[in-house]
Amino acid sequence: MRFLPLPLLSLLSAALGSPTGDALVAKAAIEVAEILRRASPDNPSGSYAPATVDCPSDRPTIRAGGTLSQSEQDWLQTRRSKTVDPMIEFLRNCNLTDFDAPGYITSNSQNFSVVPNIGIAVSGGGYRALMNGAGFIAAADSRVPGSTDAGGIGGLLQSSTYLAGLSGGGWLVGSIFANNFSTVVQLRDGYQDSALWQFSNSIFQGPKRRGISIVNTVEYWDDIKDQVDDKRDAGYDASITDYWGRALSVQLINDTDGGPAYTFSSIADFPGFADADTPMPILIADERRPNTQIISLNSTVYEFNPWEMGSYDPTVFGFAPLRYVGSNFSAGSIPDDGHCVRGFDSYSFVMGTSSSLFNSFLLQNLSDTSIPSVVVDALEAILTDLGNDDNDIAAWTPNPFFHFANDSNASADDEQLTLVDGGSDLQNIPLHPLIQPVRGLDVIFAVDSSADTLYHWPNATALRATYERSLNSIANGTAFPRVPDAETFINLGLNQRPSFFGCDASEFANASHVPPLVVYLANTPYTALSNVSTFDPSYTDEERNAIIRNGYNVATMGNGTASDAEWPACVACAVLSRSVARTGTDAGATCARCFDRYCWNGTTDSTPVSSYEPTPILSLDAQSLGASIYGGGGAAAGLAYGVFGLAAAFLAL
Repeated sequence: MRFLPLPLLSLLSAALGSPTGDALVAKAAIEVAEILRRASPDNPSGSYAPATVDCPSDRPTIRAGGTLSQSEQDWLQTRRSKTVDPMIEFLRNCNLTDFDAPGYITSNSQNFSVVPNIGIAVSGGGYRALMNGAGFIAAADSRVPGSTDAGGIGGLLQSSTYLAGLSGGGWLVGSIFANNFSTVVQLRDGYQDSALWQFSNSIFQGPKRRGISIVNTVEYWDDIKDQVDDKRDAGYDASITDYWGRALSVQLINDTDGGPAYTFSSIADFPGFADADTPMPILIADERRPNTQIISLNSTVYEFNPWEMGSYDPTVFGFAPLRYVGSNFSAGSIPDDGHCVRGFDSYSFVMGTSSSLFNSFLLQNLSDTSIPSVVVDALEAILTDLGNDDNDIAAWTPNPFFHFANDSNASADDEQLTLVDGGSDLQNIPLHPLIQPVRGLDVIFAVDSSADTLYHWPNATALRATYERSLNSIANGTAFPRVPDAETFINLGLNQRPSFFGCDASEFANASHVPPLVVYLANTPYTALSNVSTFDPSYTDEERNAIIRNGYNVATMGNGTASDAEWPACVACAVLSRSVARTGTDAGATCARCFDRYCWNGTTDSTPVSSYEPTPILSLDAQSLGASIYGGGGAAAGLAYGVFGLAAAFLAL
């Protein structure tokens, strides 16, 4: 067992506002021990290559998308009941003084048409999205010291049913579940010699050699090439996504070489998830239709969950058992003389598929790093075969939906299913799986780290994309709250504080169902200039920690110190909103005040915005000054804007 060094404990305390002392030392030791107990790899080959296996007696098939899978339905029966006690404790800590929220849940604890159903969605945006999203998850996690203190929202994660991510947000969600549902603090601090969340060495360099400070880049890339060659030698197509995903996993999966034999479907067997002690993870990717390069809002959205991959969109409206993807499905089944395959759903390949935008990031850096020439040659050979227009694809060959839904599935006749980054259709927040009526969510906390503006801040483009899609037939009847234009978001400050959408359920009087209330939390500067470029490849530990802390402050509004000491109570009101509407319950004056403050009331201000450069809300962390895009990502250049921003913050006070 290893103990965290005391300087690291002091940093933890500074970052999350928790006390130090013997109790924290003991807690840290337990956390490190937990992170060392990894789940076992599930690929029968023991490597990255898929393996041919005997089919089970109940042969895998593709199911229609009219319902949840039986596995998810069974899991939900346990998970929903396990959210009750954490939700009661969370609501008690939120201090909703004029409504007995804990009593309301307790008295309805066996009625899951009343108990709120909560989802969290973490947007894409590279490392910026991972770190900002990590701050929100840390704030929502009751296991993180200080998260349940006054002003905190700790316990929201334990009360949630679903946790979705795409691209950089998918790295966060994937890393949490690949490492036994570790806390953000555990992932951030890791342990000696671990490459986990060590972003100071870029993904192009690879981790530092154990025990010494030099970078062993050649060996790192040779290992990745060997792993991808194993897959190719087993008879499967390899795309640049395979290389990207394998490199990514070294930083995100706490196992030798980033766990090449880890599979996404193995989450289903992890005791913490199988026993429904955690939310359900979902990652997102988009389909690129055959012979096209443009990803439109009419493109099919695919999800990956521990049991399945597939889509609720009417184009496919079907799901494949993820553990057996790689088998030769045809018209929804595996032929009687066909074999089954396991291991194709590599954990790294699923995360890489959801973030395939970064394939081009990898290619653009080939000449700027010391990546071995043999790896460069392999990547350039793939690029030559695919063409420049297809360098961002993930090749899912064989296509699980081959000859399935022939009348509507554009890829039904293609042996390859071509998937790309989940934010390629502008839906950069993974709302799609959480607004499906069959999942019945009441509220979604949408954490947006998108780079919509010149200086890499979000203006809710992702929300608008999902709303616009809901108006088209591709939405298959799925509703979504109305949202305003980008100028209104900026002019009314809807992206500088939490904003609620869909508060008035009467908005959906003509819809087939009432969608979840959306609590929108945009990346904004509280204590760090967290608008780093999507393609910044490396961060010092100090910059990483400062951006995580900033995300924590966004989630808690600076622990209530920024502008609203009632913010935790308002979070409770958002959680309860759909439930109390269904039961006709008056949630009290505090909730009425909260909805007045945070619900968008339909007002618009479309005055053109020339440049959006928000002023930090609290005093900047010194560690954050070099992380800003205003300084080009460098510490020296970033200092000038950092000092200016700090002065502006003091003037604002």
